[in-house]
Parts: sequence; structure tokens; C-alpha cells
Amino acid sequence: MNAIKPIPLQQRGLAASQLVLGCMGLGGGWDNSPVTAEHIKEGHAAVEAALESGITMFDHADIYTRGKAEQVFGQILRDKPDLRESIIIQSKCGIKLGSGEDGSNHFDFSEAHITSSVDGILQRLGVEYLDILLLHRPDPLMEPEEVARAFARLKESGKVRYFGVSNMSAGQIRLLQAYTEEPIVANQLEMSLERIGFLETGVHVNQEAAKDNVFPEGTLEFCRLENIQLQAWSPLAKGLFSGRPLDDQPDHVKKTAQLVGRLAEEKGTTREAVVLAWLMTHPAAIQPVIGTSNPARIRACKDAARLRLTRSEWYNLYTASRGKVLP
Repeated sequence: MNAIKPIPLQQRGLAASQLVLGCMGLGGGWDNSPVTAEHIKEGHAAVEAALESGITMFDHADIYTRGKAEQVFGQILRDKPDLRESIIIQSKCGIKLGSGEDGSNHFDFSEAHITSSVDGILQRLGVEYLDILLLHRPDPLMEPEEVARAFARLKESGKVRYFGVSNMSAGQIRLLQAYTEEPIVANQLEMSLERIGFLETGVHVNQEAAKDNVFPEGTLEFCRLENIQLQAWSPLAKGLFSGRPLDDQPDHVKKTAQLVGRLAEEKGTTREAVVLAWLMTHPAAIQPVIGTSNPARIRACKDAARLRLTRSEWYNLYTASRGKVLP
């Protein structure tokens, strides 16, 4: 396949690595227990493994372990004061955990919530600015004018350099972009060798099977046209093809895992690297956000950025994962 091209974030002047470490696992459980010395130690180990693997971009959200993930990362930055200026920090806001009467989550893209959320994020991280702020999940009550005002205030104050979204369709991004002068630079969606809807949407044009696909049609193409970085959350599919027990899985998953293992052995690399390389081979320059905090698993991903799959290898994996031949 072709050599790696600069990903869209790099084209915008951001020194972003092709892999991102998702920090959702830092800080222990999703409860109100305090951050401990062991959490800090585990965070240091994860960050060191990421840096050793060439990862210089770190993904957060204000809700991750109820703010403790950012607290842990903030302590790491205090322990390593020279680290901040050599990395890219991205965080997300817009989800209010347990704010409903029944304890359910609500979404909030109001100007007040976005700006106050950023203040909290910066305080927990102990930094003066975020490189990128993403809106976490679409808010049905979003007023784009309010979002635009929030973006403008955050940019003018120097608190956020760039803005993006997560889990949004092309239409939702278009609406936002029509009201703000700040370009939307990233869109984070679930994409992996298991979650192949981003491919099926295109393959199933004019096909009956299209009705069962939930990936928003046209979003992949729109992001490519607008130079919006596509980021993939859960790109390793929770280890489905890289070592997780498969006794309860269907035959096509087992077959895909076997093929991943064979390719890893042939190429002298890890299963994780093959799974990520499959995603990164797509011409949309997808940036995987790996969600593990296990140093060994982080290091197992490092070959992905240099690994190349042939067109035949890529299609063999795709066909195995979908469990049926292409139409």
C-alpha cells in the first residue's frame, strides 16, 4: 500500500502522533474514591510506555473515572514539568453523569457548561490550555450559537487551541460549522475491525443490507473533504482479535482472530499492531485512540504506525470480520 501521509492534525500544524493514548483507565474506578499513590504509579507506567512507543498525544474527557483520570495525568505533568510542551492534550466535555432524576446521564452543550467544564479540566490537569477540546456526544438541545460563543471565549482566552467533536454525523458537524469561525478539526467515532459500519455504509449503497447499519452515511467522506481528523475509539475492540477468550464468539470472529494471529506471526509483530494497522491502512488517515492503561498492551501497539498491509491482506481481514463475502 502507499506510504503513510500526514494525518489531518499534522497538516494543521499539530505535532500529533498517529496513535493516541486514551486515558479513560487512569485513576481507578468510576466512583468517588480518592486518587491514590498506586493510581499515580500506574499512570506514570502507562505514559512512559506510550512515550517509548512514539505516542505523544493523550485523550481525556472530564467524565473519565469521574475526573480522576485528569487528576492522575495532572500529577504526572507536575512530576515531569518538561513533558507538557512536547505532547498534545485533548479532552472532551458535554456529558453530565447521573444528572437525571433517575440517575441517567444528560448532555449539555450550553455556553455555561462548556466553559465551566474547560475550567475544571484545566484545573485537574494543572495546565493553562488544551490543544484540542471535543464535544463528547450530540446534545439534542444544542443551540449552535451558544457553542460558537463558548468556542470564541475559550479561544480568545487562550484556554483551547482547536475544537472538535465526538460521535457526530456530517449533518451535525455542518450545523456547528455554520455558526462558528473555529474549524472543526477532529471527529472521534467507534471504528475497528469489529465495528466495520464505517466501511459497510459505502459498500451497501443501493443494497438492502444498508438498513441495518447505524454508521452515519456520508460522514467518512465529509470528514475527508473537510480535512477533519477521524479518530477511532475502541480500535482494538477490547482485545477481541488480540488475545481475549473467544469461546462464546461466533465462527467469523474466531476466523478473524486466527487470521490476525497468522499475519502477526508472518510479519514478526503483535496482534494489536495488525488490528490497528488494518484501521490505519484506510485512506481516510484514521487515528486510533487506544484505551488500555496496561503498559505491555500499549507497547504491543507500537509497530502499527510502520506496519503495512497489502490490499489482499486488508480485504481478507475485512471479509473475515463481516462473516460473508462482499456483494
